Amino acid sequence: MDLLLEIWPFLLPIILIELILLVMALVHILTHSTYKRGTRTMWVIISFIQIIGPILYFTLGRSDE
Repeated sequence: MDLLLEIWPFLLPIILIELILLVMALVHILTHSTYKRGTRTMWVIISFIQIIGPILYFTLGRSDE
């Protein structure tokens, strides 16, 4: 328990960044219908892969509108 309290200040920003990226990616995926690669279902599934999923979507899947 003491270890968790010691590393909590380092974990909190990572968790917040992950949640913000996930929400931003999901909002964009669900409100747009065109993607560079793949389908909406594929990008929703990929977005739930920890922190790399939303980053992959924004770099590979988001279309240039």
